[in-house]
Amino acid sequence: MKILGIETSCDETGVAVYSESEGLVSELLYSQIRLHKEFGGIIPELASRDHAQRLAGMTQKVLEQADLKMIDIDGIAYTLGPGLIGALLVGTSFASSLALKYEKKLLPVHHMEGHLFAPFIKQDIKYPFIALLVSGGHSLLVLVKSFKDYTVIGRSIDDAVGECFDKVARMLDLDYPGGPEIDRHAKMGNSDQYKFPRPLIHNGLNFSFSGLKTAVRYQVEKLNDQGFHLQDYIHDICASFQEAAIESLHHKCVKACKEFNVDNLIISGGVAANTRLRALFSESKNLNVIFPEFKLCTDNGAMIAYAGYLNFINNVTMDDIYSPRPRWDLNQLCKESSLDG
Repeated sequence: MKILGIETSCDETGVAVYSESEGLVSELLYSQIRLHKEFGGIIPELASRDHAQRLAGMTQKVLEQADLKMIDIDGIAYTLGPGLIGALLVGTSFASSLALKYEKKLLPVHHMEGHLFAPFIKQDIKYPFIALLVSGGHSLLVLVKSFKDYTVIGRSIDDAVGECFDKVARMLDLDYPGGPEIDRHAKMGNSDQYKFPRPLIHNGLNFSFSGLKTAVRYQVEKLNDQGFHLQDYIHDICASFQEAAIESLHHKCVKACKEFNVDNLIISGGVAANTRLRALFSESKNLNVIFPEFKLCTDNGAMIAYAGYLNFINNVTMDDIYSPRPRWDLNQLCKESSLDG
């Protein structure tokens, strides 16, 4: 069995083929960073146009790399949501057209479910587990008991952690995207220099990053008002901010694992590529912490192909698989999905 995966939820165009017998056999990923860099953030219309221009060629190349033709493909998985409506519409339309032309099974995938199972592509992981899904648009803590049995037990009540990284980077006039830049500068800084807050750290399992972002802004304004050159303090600000954000994530994850008596912790999504996050979580005692490999942290077609494969073998069915869902709660996915695996 071979599944073609298509990812177009935001600013990465991902296409991949996952084989039941061989694993991930071919993949391509195109990032639009250079396209959006001059604007300091993602321009949705430009993202949609670029997806539309690249999908057909990338799909053909992925099939050629795998020495396959569309006749060899059993199902077409694609990101139905959440994400940017225009970008999702491009991927949905392309996947639907392929499925209709070649009479293939169409497999809608929830973007965060793709991240959830990204580590499974290369590793054997046992249920149950806690998943921390962290990206530019999401900060979720999920209790996963089995396939399609997920419960969101914590989420950000304001900014997602990746969004907070990007906004702080803009305050500091760092390049886009901001997350990797903060990670790079933090390695040269002192994380104890500034005592930034850890909002909600002792209250439940939800996250909050807006107050942390505001505290950084106040510190930047203070330095500017006092006539200091901000560039002389960037390393320490980045290190102190990053430590506060990651300690907040770590504290909640440890608390969740204890509360639900779970030893396995998966961390996935773009922020999972942060080197300090990986180092701190890897030091966790009594926890089996699992990361995807670096290239599977960002949005990619491989995770969509694999999640589509799981949907295929479990005979998952859903209503309305042609209308993109820019807002789609992970809890709602479980209610809408019926399976007979």
